[in-house]
Amino acid sequence: MTTVEANAAARSAASLLQILWLASPALPVGGFSYSEGLEAAVDAGHVHDETSAAQWLGDQLHLALARSDLAVEAQAIPAWRADDVARIRALNHWVLQTRETHELRLQTEQMGRSLLEWARQLGPLGAGVFERLQAADLNPPTYPVACACAAASADASVRDSLLGYAFGWAENMVQAAIKSVPLGQSAGQRTLALLAGEIPLAVDQAIALSDNDRQAFTPLLAIHSARHETQYSRLFRS
Repeated sequence: MTTVEANAAARSAASLLQILWLASPALPVGGFSYSEGLEAAVDAGHVHDETSAAQWLGDQLHLALARSDLAVEAQAIPAWRADDVARIRALNHWVLQTRETHELRLQTEQMGRSLLEWARQLGPLGAGVFERLQAADLNPPTYPVACACAAASADASVRDSLLGYAFGWAENMVQAAIKSVPLGQSAGQRTLALLAGEIPLAVDQAIALSDNDRQAFTPLLAIHSARHETQYSRLFRS
C-alpha cells in the first residue's frame, strides 16, 4: 500500500468512527429521554405490541424524520462545509418554526444546546465544531443543524452521515418502545432490524427533497405529543 493509499484509508476510518460517534446513544445529548409521542401513543392504545410498535416507528421514519430532520441535515452539511451562514440560519429557523408541539420544539433546542456543550467539553478535539456553532449565532441551534455541523467536519459523504443520524434515532426510539410498550430485548432487536432495512430508503428520500418538498406534517403524532405534555404518568420528556 502506498503512502497516499494509507493516508486515504486512515481518513476514511476516522470519518466512519466520527459518524458512529455522533450516532451513538452514549452521546451526551439526552436523546434517550425522549419518546417523540410514542409514550402517548402507547397510553392511547395505538401502540401495544411488537407489530404496532414497528409500524408506528416505520411510519415515523418515512413520514416525519425523512421529510424533516434528515432533509434538513442533508442540506445543512454542505452549507456548513461552504460556510454559508445565511443558509444555515434559514434551515435552523425552519426547524424551529415547524415543530408541531411545544415538547418537540424543546427537544430539538435542548439536544442542539447539549451537542454544542459536548463540542465545548471536548476541548481541542471539538474546537472546530464548537467555534463554528458559536459563530453562526443560531440562538438556539436545533439538533439536526448542530449535528450537521459535527458531521460536516468529518470527511464522510452526506448519505453516510444521514445513515448514522437515522440509525442513532432508531436506536433511541426502539429503547423507548422497550420501556413504554413494554417490549422484550429480542422484540426490540427485531424492530431495530426492520427499521435498519428501511433507513437507506428514508435517507435517499431525504436527500432528494428540495426546499419546497421538505415538510413537517404529522397530525396524529402532533396530537399525541400535545397530549403527552399533560399525561398523568410518564417516563419520557416527549
